[in-house]
Amino acid sequence: MSRVPSERKVSQVKRGGGVAHVYEMLRNEIIDLKLAPGSPIDEMELSERFSMSRTPIREALVRLAAEGLITTLTNRTTIVSNIDFVQLGAFFDALTLMYRVTARLAAQHYGEADLAAIREHQASFSAAVESGDVLGMIATNRDFHVAIAEAGRNKYYTDLFRRLLDDGRRILRLYYRSYDDNLPRQYVIEHERMISVMIARDVEESDRLASEHADQIVHQIRSYISADSRSASSISL
Repeated sequence: MSRVPSERKVSQVKRGGGVAHVYEMLRNEIIDLKLAPGSPIDEMELSERFSMSRTPIREALVRLAAEGLITTLTNRTTIVSNIDFVQLGAFFDALTLMYRVTARLAAQHYGEADLAAIREHQASFSAAVESGDVLGMIATNRDFHVAIAEAGRNKYYTDLFRRLLDDGRRILRLYYRSYDDNLPRQYVIEHERMISVMIARDVEESDRLASEHADQIVHQIRSYISADSRSASSISL
């Protein structure tokens, strides 16, 4: 009888590990656009793929749905969430504003612990760029900017910026794809300049650099999407 709780605990650990594994694999494939927007998500197929029951698969899908990466339609079909290109302009406006306001506040309010965290995330981002790890770039870039927002001491701005950065992970994937996943070193240097002016507590220069940083990202993504659309049109003709 004493073995039953132990066996149950081991089973729960294994299931928890299975949920995390499925979640991470599918999340990475969705962010990396290996699972294209609109692609169907089939629980039975995933159960066979990962060699596990549908319960942990379902739990992983619940987590992905909470992040907005998958959507269940009215007919109960589950798909990879589409990227809302119609609202892309509004997204870019909000993203640019958050880059600017969080950089301004960080320059005013950061402490030494904030600076240490920002530098740590910047080092991780630089390493990801150096190794060509695209998913690593997306994750560490997000963490870098969230750390700047946290240094600004405004929870509401931080929460909004975190949500925008998370919602924009697949859009940022297009950004890196536009460089053939070989991001120029100058964008690592841009982060370094942002840190330097923050340390100097130069609010206006922090604002200016953040605005420039956002503008080049927006311009690059728009150019890539436009070129990709023209290419698709010429093929269909």
